[in-house]
Amino acid sequence: MRQYLKLLKFVRPYLKIFSLAAICMTFSAVFDGVSLAMIVPLADKVLNNKKIIIPTKLPAFLADFVDKINNTEPSVLLYYMAISILGLFFFKGIFNFFQGYLMSDIGQKVVRDIRSKLYHKLQFLSLDYFTHKRGGEMISRVTNDVNLVENAVSYGSTDLVYQGLQVIIFTSLTFFIHFKLALVSFVLLPLISFPIVKVGRALRKLSKRSQEKMADINSSLYETIIGTRIVKAFNMEDYEIKKFDRANHDYYRIRMKSIKRLQILSPATEFLGSIAGIFVLFWGGKEVIAGKLSFGVFGLFLGSLLSLIRPFKKLSQVNSLNQQAVAASERIYEVLETDPSVKEAPGAIELKDFKNRVVFEDVCFSYADQEVLKSINLEVKKGQMLAVVGPSGTGKSTLVDLIPRFYDPKRGRILFDDTDIRSLSLKSLREHIAIVTQETILFNDTIRANIAYGSVQASNEKIEEAAIHAHAHEFIKGLSSGYDTIIGDRGMKLSGGERQRIAIARALLKNPSVLILDEATSQLDTQAERIVQTALDELIRGRTVFVIAHRLSTVKGASRIVVLDRGEITEDGTHSELIQRGGLYKRLYEMQELSRK
Repeated sequence: MRQYLKLLKFVRPYLKIFSLAAICMTFSAVFDGVSLAMIVPLADKVLNNKKIIIPTKLPAFLADFVDKINNTEPSVLLYYMAISILGLFFFKGIFNFFQGYLMSDIGQKVVRDIRSKLYHKLQFLSLDYFTHKRGGEMISRVTNDVNLVENAVSYGSTDLVYQGLQVIIFTSLTFFIHFKLALVSFVLLPLISFPIVKVGRALRKLSKRSQEKMADINSSLYETIIGTRIVKAFNMEDYEIKKFDRANHDYYRIRMKSIKRLQILSPATEFLGSIAGIFVLFWGGKEVIAGKLSFGVFGLFLGSLLSLIRPFKKLSQVNSLNQQAVAASERIYEVLETDPSVKEAPGAIELKDFKNRVVFEDVCFSYADQEVLKSINLEVKKGQMLAVVGPSGTGKSTLVDLIPRFYDPKRGRILFDDTDIRSLSLKSLREHIAIVTQETILFNDTIRANIAYGSVQASNEKIEEAAIHAHAHEFIKGLSSGYDTIIGDRGMKLSGGERQRIAIARALLKNPSVLILDEATSQLDTQAERIVQTALDELIRGRTVFVIAHRLSTVKGASRIVVLDRGEITEDGTHSELIQRGGLYKRLYEMQELSRK
């Protein structure tokens, strides 16, 4: 129940619209009751020309109304009834339209809000959250899970109110007509509600499992579409098809279990309802034969009782929808209630300008229980280039990821001009930093938009100037639409060197104080590397640079080189100094030189 109330929080901003929809539902449900009550004068007076007999003592105004009907000629009454029925169905149709439209509007607004909240939250979660979650799983929460909530809000809430009102109206009619008969009939109600409750519990568990399987399907789709080159290069099409088919079949199997339980609700409630119906038919029939109840009034009682079957069936489906939505909302709230591990300090300082140095003071970092960096102490002055080298898995990328606060150190601190970066606003800190990585991330947009990413107000002249300095202008002008060319997902329409030069142009346009190059040329061939390196030389000029280098020949001119081994700085100096010391750096450098020969 608590989780369902949390789900309804999304409806709170639209309570006015919901209230208006509820008013429309109330009128529509009342018209249902009134139209069913037309059975009484039609059956008793118009068709049989007999008096209406109601065993219950009526209020004075209703007793006068029944007497008036009893004293009206059947032909005249039929005329009035024909006009009344037309009016009833006309107004009922109008109220039905507005209730459906308003509730659908609320449902769509809630879906829009939840998707926006989820996307907004994902944008501000820390990087470590994404390392533990699959891309397909996160997509599933924004798409599939949200759709289940929409069903509960749009259709579930409508039926909950509308069918609930019908239950109240038709139940009131039965008690009003024959209190004892109605009381005995409703003793059987728990029989009808038992399967609804039982199946609802099972559906909630199955719904959660089905949502997890849909996340598996989305994850498989996401990974194979992104990695289609690798799939084809390793002839893994059949393997991926089998893997996808397994996940798809598991989802089908769980969905069919849910569907089986949903489908059994309808005949089960109908059968149990028919037990009450037979009992009423037997007792009420005897009352009509004895003349204690007119045929039309008994028809209204029986019609009201039978009319309760449909609302109960609908309400059982509402329970199923709500159980699925509750399971989905748990997954949605798991994202919304996750706190980012990297938080901005209250009253964070704006970093106006970077003047002197970046300092690492006794910095330690670990992923879970695995220690990655141990007591790192560094000072990099403005305008210097620091190269970080060492074997794979020694924490080089982690070291530079601490600078823009993708992660925070477990111990120690990082300073910009003697100010702990944890006291700076994240936005102002990152505005001073640009990153060019070995895996170039571009978006399915124009080249112009990709270069201006992070500098969206930049003029076309500035964008082209950045491209010229990145040695990208020539190849861009040669494309069919120039700077307005759409480059496809992750820039797949461009070569690796071209993508990298776009990334360099993007960093140049941002004009950062601190630049991070994470093996920016490691995946390029010799010719592409030469062009990109020329572009990087333009980017590096006059900036404070942190370079992670796989090819040590590219950092020979660095102001300073540190060697990381098992999370610790084991060597520190210039290229020539490290070669003279004959340590790990020299061995790595000589191995690379031999491999090049």
